[in-house]
Amino acid sequence: MIRKHNRRAVKAAFAVSMGIAIILGGGAAVAPAAQSQSTPIIVGAKNFPEQYVLGQLYRQALIAKGFDVQYKENIGSTELIDTALRSGKVTLYPEYTGIMLAVTFKKKTLPKTAAATYALAKKLYEKRGQTLLRQTRFQDRDVLAVTRATAKKYGLRTVSDLKKVPSLTIAGFPEWESRWTGPIGKQYGVKGFDFVPLSGISAYTLLDKGDVLAADVFTTDPQLLSGKYVQLRDPKNMFGFQYVAPVVDRDLVSENGARFTSTINKVSSLLTVQAMQAMNKAVGVDKKPAAKVADAFLRANGLK
Repeated sequence: MIRKHNRRAVKAAFAVSMGIAIILGGGAAVAPAAQSQSTPIIVGAKNFPEQYVLGQLYRQALIAKGFDVQYKENIGSTELIDTALRSGKVTLYPEYTGIMLAVTFKKKTLPKTAAATYALAKKLYEKRGQTLLRQTRFQDRDVLAVTRATAKKYGLRTVSDLKKVPSLTIAGFPEWESRWTGPIGKQYGVKGFDFVPLSGISAYTLLDKGDVLAADVFTTDPQLLSGKYVQLRDPKNMFGFQYVAPVVDRDLVSENGARFTSTINKVSSLLTVQAMQAMNKAVGVDKKPAAKVADAFLRANGLK
């Protein structure tokens, strides 16, 4: 069954990247009427293309099953969307398991396995009135990348090698500075660099132009498939495990039951690295609307 899901997800991702809708199976079933609920389903998404894709996938899959769903996109960083979650402005959003612990719950050390990371995050959320549904089959980890030319010039293979780079500059989203400047100094001895916050420009553009020497990027970025960049190894696992799991208000689970959770879990079960790279490329590089990309993927996998 796992191999079958792999084939279908990759096929669907290829369809998305090529702009072709491949429909698997027969005609769409008529969605049953949504049951009454007191807690609104408000799907949120953070502020970058992968989150737009994930938000639309969960939103549209639930709508296809007859649920009444509100949607709020481009909310901002983890800190901002968690505030929205705790205040009820969103009641469901996709988050990365390592970020849950390091940023939301401010854990200084992270578990040694992906399963332990998920289990601890779920336990902590449940103390607050939320829970986690099934995590995805892909993880999207932070990774420090340099151009191949820079890696060759300074002999860069791991994060600690950045100590050898004079006048080091690192680009990343603004929140990276407060989250990781301390850990990268303590764990790898990389200190005294200039941080360049991203603002309306791609980290890869800055690397290509030589405006920065290193950049924090993500392992599902389609640009990494080009071979132009070297991902620096993180042997101390500073960035942790970063599988995606939907954070959900527990009232939604109790009010909506198995049809609600199984719909979300089905989407998560199909999301491989290859599928996400294809959809991220479609949105982030080819500039296709995330709603249309998600729609094509869900239809190709028989979820609409």
